Amino acid sequence: MKRLPMLVLLLLTCSAEANAQTELPTEMQKKIDKVAMDAISKTGVPSASVAIVKDGQIAYLHAYGSARLDPETPANPEMRYSIGSISKQFTAAALLLLQEQGKLSLDDKVSKFVPGLTRADDVTVRQLLSHTSGYQDYWPHDYVMPMMLQPVDSRKILDTWAHKPLDFDPGTKWQYSNTNYVIAGLIVEKASGEPLLQFLQQEIFTPLKMKSVADTDKAKLGNTDPAGYMRYALGPARPAPKEGSGWLFAAGELAMSAEDLAKWDISIIDQALLKPASYHDFETEVLLKNGLGTGYGLGVRVRSELGHRSLSHGGEVSGFTSENMLFPDERVALVVLTNQDASDVSEAITSAIAPLLLASDDPATPGKLAQARKIFEGLQRGTVDRSLFTANANFYFSEEALKDFAGSLGPLGNPEEFVQRDQRLRGGMKLREYTVTFPNANLSVWTYEMPDGKLEQYQIAAQD
Repeated sequence: MKRLPMLVLLLLTCSAEANAQTELPTEMQKKIDKVAMDAISKTGVPSASVAIVKDGQIAYLHAYGSARLDPETPANPEMRYSIGSISKQFTAAALLLLQEQGKLSLDDKVSKFVPGLTRADDVTVRQLLSHTSGYQDYWPHDYVMPMMLQPVDSRKILDTWAHKPLDFDPGTKWQYSNTNYVIAGLIVEKASGEPLLQFLQQEIFTPLKMKSVADTDKAKLGNTDPAGYMRYALGPARPAPKEGSGWLFAAGELAMSAEDLAKWDISIIDQALLKPASYHDFETEVLLKNGLGTGYGLGVRVRSELGHRSLSHGGEVSGFTSENMLFPDERVALVVLTNQDASDVSEAITSAIAPLLLASDDPATPGKLAQARKIFEGLQRGTVDRSLFTANANFYFSEEALKDFAGSLGPLGNPEEFVQRDQRLRGGMKLREYTVTFPNANLSVWTYEMPDGKLEQYQIAAQD
């Protein structure tokens, strides 16, 4: 933690643009930079590399902090980071391509390609990709076990974990399992007749001009790329051990620049690589046999974030964590790569930047934001301008309510930040949602605005 002054200096040094001119407004760039800089300064994570897609194009690339600590080496956007389990998206896409080529079906049984595994006659390829197979995860840990320092081959992993009894009947539960993707990678090789990386290179990376991709299952990244780090609790950053060859394979072997991962995101937004039916399979939440949703498609989380459909996934291997989030309907995507494991910084940066990218273009937004903040400041003092509200809302703001607002909000002092994170229609009104940030608390504020501009509701609650 004592290296933070040097870190802050380095934060300002490494920036690049995907095109001749960035598409993001300067004010938004500053907010994004502050989010990333604050996150790595507070946590001590050595570096982060960020790529942003807006309107279906790479709009911003920026790297922050130190790619290497000894010697001190600033991060830059061209550097490659291990993306860990985000690699699973590419394995899933490979199998979808093979289905398009008529070489397999996602509903084929595993035994057709990899016989001899537990209940291989019952488990389908689709269940592997959606983590509904029941095969036990061989690496649920956030550290490298001693045996993982030694080389292994995929068959040894399957002999150890995929010959155990299933954790549940296929299709009845969801449980994340890297073992699923080792099996899936072997199926790609069996059906295509090629090594997995060779198939990915010719079918995905080359067509999308993803030139930085590296296979970290064979060897760790070189000296021109970031080093991976770990920590024991809040101790100093220490070099992370490298897994032995063979342990990552189709579950997490890829490394690339944030820009190249953003190119992959754009191909999903544009549906440029697969057929529409394949993208439908890829992006559709898989249901269990009892009808419950899993929140997962094929190698991607499928959720609603900030009121928008999102596809996302995180990744972690020794020394690296990552987060990739797409909002396909808005043609927005966000990539955050970091070089420290067992940390949620990549996810935290993503969650903080996403609202900025999805903010409404409504010209009334700045004025409504200022109004919401002014109302909040009044409530901290126990006062409210009743001319702004409907009769219903004024009934809500009773004397007792105003005392509670003042007593609970006043001691928080001035907010560090007051930002709009979403806007949509609700019950004939316009719903606006805000995040209010204090040093020790985050609050949610949301308003319902009537067509005549008066507020029917102004609510405040603690934010998760």
